[in-house]
Order: sequence, then C-alpha cells, then structure tokens
Amino acid sequence: QEEAGIPHVVDPFGGSYFMESLTSSLIEEATKLLDEIEKLGGMTKAVESGIPKQRIEAAAARRQALIDQGEEVIVGANKYQVENAEPVEVREIDNSAVRKEQIRRLQKIKKNRDSNKVDSALNTISNVAESGEGNLLTLSIEAIRLRATVGEISAAMEKIWGRYNAPIHSISGVYAKSFPDQNEIAQVRDEINDFAKKAGRRPRIIVAKMGQDGHDRGAKVIATAFADLGFDVDIAPLFQTPEEVVKQAIENDVHVIGISSQAAGHKTLIDLLMKVLKKENSEDIVVVAGGVIPPQDYDFLRDLGVACIFGPGTPIPGAAREVLAAISNKT
Repeated sequence: QEEAGIPHVVDPFGGSYFMESLTSSLIEEATKLLDEIEKLGGMTKAVESGIPKQRIEAAAARRQALIDQGEEVIVGANKYQVENAEPVEVREIDNSAVRKEQIRRLQKIKKNRDSNKVDSALNTISNVAESGEGNLLTLSIEAIRLRATVGEISAAMEKIWGRYNAPIHSISGVYAKSFPDQNEIAQVRDEINDFAKKAGRRPRIIVAKMGQDGHDRGAKVIATAFADLGFDVDIAPLFQTPEEVVKQAIENDVHVIGISSQAAGHKTLIDLLMKVLKKENSEDIVVVAGGVIPPQDYDFLRDLGVACIFGPGTPIPGAAREVLAAISNKT
C-alpha cells in the first residue's frame, strides 16, 4: 500500500494510462542512460570514469533523505514499526575459529601438493597475462587442479596487470537538497559550525569497511550525508584491515572512525580495530558502527569502547548529532 502506491490509482493493471505512462517513462529514461554510455565509448569506459557508481550513489542519497523524513515509506523501518518486537534468533559464528581452521587447511594443502608444478602453472599464467596470447581461464583451471589457491592465481595476474581500485568520488549536496525538512538540516549544520568554532576545525570522520565486506552503498550514503551536514569526510578503500584503517585515520587526523558492517564480521574486526588503536596510542579517536548489526551484539561492542551504534532505519541527522556529541565527550 505504501511502497508501490497502487491504492492511489483505480485499476492500475487494466491497460490504463497510468501503467502505459510508467512503461513509457521507464523506456525513455533508460534510453537516455544508454545513449550517454554510448557517447562515453561503451560501458567499460563508463565504469572506468566512475559515472555509473556516482549515479547509483546519488540516487541512493536522494532516496535515503526521503526515507529519513518518512516521505518514502519502508514498512517496518520508518512506519508501521512493531512495538516490543521479538528478538530474531541469530546464528553465532566464531570468526576467529573459522579463520584458524581455514588457515590450517590451506597449510595442509600447500604441504601436500607438488610445489614445482604449482609454481610452473602460476608462472605460465603470468606469462600469458603479459603476452596476451592464451586462455587464462583454462590455465587457471589447470592451476586449481594442481591445488593452487585463488589468491595465488590472482597474484600471478596482478603481478602483470596490477590491482584495480575503484575510483572514490564523493558527491555533495544531493542528500541535503533532497531532505524535505530543511529546518532540521540547518539546525544540525549550526551545531557543527558551533563545534568548528570551539575546536578550530570541523569534525572529521573516516568511513571504512573492513574485511571482505564489499557492500558499500550504506557507507557511501553516510559519507555523502555527513559531508552535506558539515563534517569533513574521508572514505577508506574497500576491503581494509584494521591496521590500514587506523593508519589512515591517524594520518588524516580524524575525530571519528565510522565502521560500516554488512557481513557479520563486526565482533571480530572491531575488536581488532580497538586493539590497534590502543597499540598506536590513539584511543582518543571515537569509534562508531552501523549497518546490519544484531541488537544483541550492541553491549559487546559498547564494552569494546564503541561510542555509537546505528541500526537500519536510523535517520542520518540524528546519527550526526550523536556522533558530534561523542566527539565532544572525548575532547
């Protein structure tokens, strides 16, 4: 009823103008995008330029602004929320134990395979990657049959080609302009400006994802929205280790590390992050976390020293205020 808007139209599926108009609009807008991609030289060129990613992030920021204000309804998240909801049973996985077991298995495989044959297969992959003559897929399958790992095969090609890093382009103004209540945006900006006057600089946050969590839509929305509200924002590359995140945070002199977690690695990775901060004598940096984190894990993260935890449906202006308060409490 709320999300599709079907009740607002009589008989929408009866070949009505409503449905025909939607179909026509979809075709027209899709054609514009396809024409734009063709002018850029095709999809490969477009991806290299970062344009598709920027458009997706801009659309996500606009939508999030409407969701935060309740203009776009997500049933159960910002409307029709259940009071006293029963906790969802979550299967607990010991990430450290899984990691140790996987390492043990890898060591066993490497010990029992023919290393000379594996090295020869990997060298062949590198040679073909350099010459461009040969079928890398066939060679990769042959290497795997010799018990080469995916990481080793990737490294053999990376040695020649290097590693692709998606360009990080931050977008600005989209979230704030799309937020219906401009008074609330202005109030948050005023609070941030007051902080900047007292501290001598704006609050600075690095938004990071650790481990093999590549779901960065939420992180990019947060980065865009916080920048619109007045934060200085750094975006870390994907797939960072806790050590890499802390190193970049120290180098950029941030007030806050914001960890986005969508792949259930928060307990293991944030624990490691806090230990690295302590080792580097940087415990003055505030750590906040958000994403798909079960509520039953909140106390564990707070005990580690995480200042704020933001679950699905948290309005961003409110989150910004909480982060600002956490910084003020540390300084």
